[in-house]
Amino acid sequence: MSTNHRMNSRQFPVAQEELQPARQSSPVLALTAALLGFALITLDTSVVNVALPAVGDALGGGMSGLQWVVDGYTLPFAALMLSTGAFADRVGASRAYALGITVFTLASVACGLAPALPALIGARVVQGMAAAVVLPASLALVRQAYGDPARRARAVAAWAAGGSVAVALGPVAGGALTTAWDWRGVFFVNVPVGAVALALLVRAPRSRRRPAPLDLPGQMAAVVALTALTFAVIERGTTGLVALAVAVAAVVTFVRVEARQAHPVVPPGLFRSRNVSVAVAAGAAVSVAFYGVVFVFSLFFQQVQGRSALQAGLLFLPMTGLIAVTNVVAGRLAGRYGPRLPMLAGQSLAAAGALLLLCVGESTSPAVAAVLLVPMALGCALTVPPLTAAMMEAVPAERAGLAAGVLNSARQVAGGLAIAVFGALVSDGFTEGMRVGLGISAGMLAVTAAATVRLR
Repeated sequence: MSTNHRMNSRQFPVAQEELQPARQSSPVLALTAALLGFALITLDTSVVNVALPAVGDALGGGMSGLQWVVDGYTLPFAALMLSTGAFADRVGASRAYALGITVFTLASVACGLAPALPALIGARVVQGMAAAVVLPASLALVRQAYGDPARRARAVAAWAAGGSVAVALGPVAGGALTTAWDWRGVFFVNVPVGAVALALLVRAPRSRRRPAPLDLPGQMAAVVALTALTFAVIERGTTGLVALAVAVAAVVTFVRVEARQAHPVVPPGLFRSRNVSVAVAAGAAVSVAFYGVVFVFSLFFQQVQGRSALQAGLLFLPMTGLIAVTNVVAGRLAGRYGPRLPMLAGQSLAAAGALLLLCVGESTSPAVAAVLLVPMALGCALTVPPLTAAMMEAVPAERAGLAAGVLNSARQVAGGLAIAVFGALVSDGFTEGMRVGLGISAGMLAVTAAATVRLR
């Protein structure tokens, strides 16, 4: 869900006096380049889901292999976002963006040409690493292209809307490409878009390199912890227990490293604020519900109900098509009433929507299932903008970028773990496992809604 990136509207600022304008630079072209890149990496969080059954038929690997096709992208995207904002500052936003888009495009080609599942998963990991660079760099391009605050605000809104549209189109595009071409088309379609984004970058302003501290030990510990934990959930058994032990050790190492670092990627004191803790927890719960449901229903429509990839993609359209509009409404509600009320309403609606989906079974009409997906999605979309506002208001202005990175990473991590957990549940009995996952989602949303009541 692209709303999981909307919080970056205040992330990774670039001082105007540090810019080196390109010859005859065009703000509109810079915005278009940034929007294309952001939409591209956002699209890949959802476009692949509908193609998963076709990937499984072609390359094998079972349920765990399909889970890694998704999480191979999500995990490095989430973990590395803790540091890529500082990386973009160090090398310059335009250079970081060019590097990220180039690597992402080449990795997309590698995904499309993958002869076996391990090669596809490896290329997805590289895609995720590149996406983590593109996100903060694309927003920095927008910020530096517009000096006037009002024009910059409109440009950032357009940038965020591009991500919302990409999420809405993701399942439909994945189904159409898989049906008309092949699952490989889901990745090859990135190539022309990436090429256009790079061509437009020539006219974007250039930013100077700025000193920015990097916490490499903390970053590495975070990567190991998240990867090992996901591996433990997906693989289970003896290997999973070993991975769980590695994850615990990595978490302990991460906590110790962050306590000693002068510039930690996640300052321990950040979570002393109740609003920060509630916002991060609510964001994680929303991501578990949204990404877990999209993953499992992509498989449900095709593997259980026997629908084509295109039909499955179209069945998500009522759910995803209203997200962008709901985001705008939620932002206005937060501005008028504060974040607590729309957050509470959104989480309550999402929890009720997850419980409503418990009545979906093998014999349920696909059209009915598509309609029943809408309340949960609208609740999630209603929650994210105000929880982002709550997070931003709870930290000093100079920590806005860091806080946004932590929130965004937490949401991506939660989405990745949700796919691992949902996949493990449905592998032992699809409908029953799906309902357990929905119950977990509803429970998490109910808990975070109760915590939202105490939001300051």
